[in-house]
Amino acid sequence: MENNTYRRLTRSTTDRRIAGVCGGLAKYLNVDPTVIRILFLVALLCGSLGFWAYLIVWIAAPEDNRIENQ
Repeated sequence: MENNTYRRLTRSTTDRRIAGVCGGLAKYLNVDPTVIRILFLVALLCGSLGFWAYLIVWIAAPEDNRIENQ
């Protein structure tokens, strides 16, 4: 029997500051959300890559409660 479970990147509805992107990425990567927030901040300060990456994930990733309700 094949195990077809896979993880899906979603935005967190419980661990959010702005849109839940960092909380969702942290859950997906199994790291502390603070680490992801610091990485986004560093990317933002080094150029606009952090802003655009955050914006793209915000638009593309669904909230985690939408996935559970389906």
